[in-house]
Amino acid sequence: MGRTTTPRDGDAALPPEYHGLHVAPVQPGHEAIEWLTPTNRSDRVRVVQHTCECRTTIYELCRSGGLMFIRRTVRTAKGARVHETERLITARMERLWMRLLLGQAR
Repeated sequence: MGRTTTPRDGDAALPPEYHGLHVAPVQPGHEAIEWLTPTNRSDRVRVVQHTCECRTTIYELCRSGGLMFIRRTVRTAKGARVHETERLITARMERLWMRLLLGQAR
């Protein structure tokens, strides 16, 4: 068994080879998410969940001003391109986040 990292307060210890969530392959008939140019309308954004940094495309479930949105960052040799979804109430955005993770939305 591998060595574990030292947990921060409230965090569980994870093996050093641990990866974050990986998005499932896109499914036939998936929902098309409308990706928008970021508006920078919030001075504070909290990332609630995120996908693994080992992939070229990273998704973050974000909360700001009582609403939630998904931020998509695509990393290329020319730099990162960032887009966001519209901002929705928590219940609706958590459903979209789950569909994205399951490959049912992209």
